[in-house]
Amino acid sequence: MTQFNELGLSAPILKTLEKLEYSTPTPIQVKSIPILLDGKDLLGIAQTGTGKTAAFALPVLHHLNLTQKDGERVKGSVRGLVLAPTRELAVQINESARAYGKLLGLRIDVVTGGVPIGKQIKNLSKGTDLLIATPGRLEDLMGQKAITLNHVTHLVLDEADQMLDMGFIHVLKRIAKALPKERQTLLFSATMPKEIEALAAQFLKNPEKVSVAPVASTAERVNQSAYYVQQKSKPVLLARLLKEREVTRAIVFTRTKHGANRLVKQLDTANLDALAIHGNKTQAQRQKALNAFRDGECAILVATDVAARGIDIPEVSHVFNYEIPDVPEQYVHRIGRTARAGRAGEAISFVCDAERQNMRDIERLTKVKLDGLPLPPDFTENLSEEIAEMFSAAPPPRGRRRFGGDDEGDVMERPRRPRGQGRGPGAGAGAPRGNRDGGRGSAEGRGDGPRSGGGRPGKPGGRRNEQRSDRPTGDRPRGDGPRGESRGGHGGRPAGGGRPGGGKPGGNGPSGGGGRRPSRGPRRSSN
Repeated sequence: MTQFNELGLSAPILKTLEKLEYSTPTPIQVKSIPILLDGKDLLGIAQTGTGKTAAFALPVLHHLNLTQKDGERVKGSVRGLVLAPTRELAVQINESARAYGKLLGLRIDVVTGGVPIGKQIKNLSKGTDLLIATPGRLEDLMGQKAITLNHVTHLVLDEADQMLDMGFIHVLKRIAKALPKERQTLLFSATMPKEIEALAAQFLKNPEKVSVAPVASTAERVNQSAYYVQQKSKPVLLARLLKEREVTRAIVFTRTKHGANRLVKQLDTANLDALAIHGNKTQAQRQKALNAFRDGECAILVATDVAARGIDIPEVSHVFNYEIPDVPEQYVHRIGRTARAGRAGEAISFVCDAERQNMRDIERLTKVKLDGLPLPPDFTENLSEEIAEMFSAAPPPRGRRRFGGDDEGDVMERPRRPRGQGRGPGAGAGAPRGNRDGGRGSAEGRGDGPRSGGGRPGKPGGRRNEQRSDRPTGDRPRGDGPRGESRGGHGGRPAGGGRPGGGKPGGNGPSGGGGRRPSRGPRRSSN
């Protein structure tokens, strides 16, 4: 059997591995490390939990150690770059790389979204040997001229299929343009869709291909099963299984962030402590939840697909697919959170009628047929009462909707409407968003005229217009009603939407002539 000391790694790395009690490399490490030490590009297909982080980190650290020069580093320079789709995965890779390179004297940094960028800029100004980054934050740093990539000799794309799923393809192409053409590039993926093959053709030069498992296969030590159950009964079934089975640590996957929050509240009614991790959480909240889960303070983690990438905790005994993913490859990544480091694990899926086709797609991809398990014998007893209790404790979320994205889980508010496409005449029912005439138009005609119909799209009325119609514009307190609505009355704008007097026409809304715009009170500061 091959040992690490037979692979050609440098003595300081071997000494560190010995202290970490690493003796026998995994199959992906045995196949990848010699190729990478020879300086060749690599396309690696491996499931999560197979040791691929060490497979690329060890040879990259080996090369960076051999080529490091005495003296100060070039300001803002990077020699090795690892790109990961999520904050959690980037943090995990950083921790592993620091452990492996402890005796090398290399500078290793990580940059992700969700934390202030100023401190990251300050750290990178000194130059770094190995940088682990999420694509979105790296592009932000490039835009602020805080980092230069023309010294990069090694590029690693980890979880490349997930980066494509998250829409990072164009960001990756922009980053690639800033890199030297002469470099060693490594691409790792758990699945191999056609998009990954196309990406590999763009980034890699005559790569060696290494695969330690069939494409999209699931971990052998994972016992997979499914329950076919109504959607409303899922929280009750989950609570029963969490109590009845020997669960050391469990990750429960939902499709949405609000669904994760709601499920945590429902489990609380069943006296089960759970924490949620998703893109609407700050980085500090996410890390705190992960630490509590890792340390055993909380045994149940409810997560969305993106936020869970990078969770490397060997003690996870169960994965529950509370909701079946729309993308079949996500199933492979989900159940890869269990049965890690040689342990066994269990993956249980809850399938409602609307998700049966998704489950068939997963079975077609993995070539594993999941037979439905019978529900617990007493499951239907008092079921309606339990469902009512759990759902009453977790009503649907209210308030302003937040649009989550997921550059590594970052949250984005609804995009602002471009100038010249504002609200106003023609913005009533039936008008598409972002293509309404008048209202918030260009700088000249912005805010001219009332909304058509006076209310939100599809809703009759003009109640908000009517209740303020007796107040002069200049007396309106700041924040009363949105801009662009009609404010008639004393000195207000004409109902036709034009400004009093003659003026400069402009915007998408009809403008009158000139004349000074009526006062609205003190203007807000642009700061």
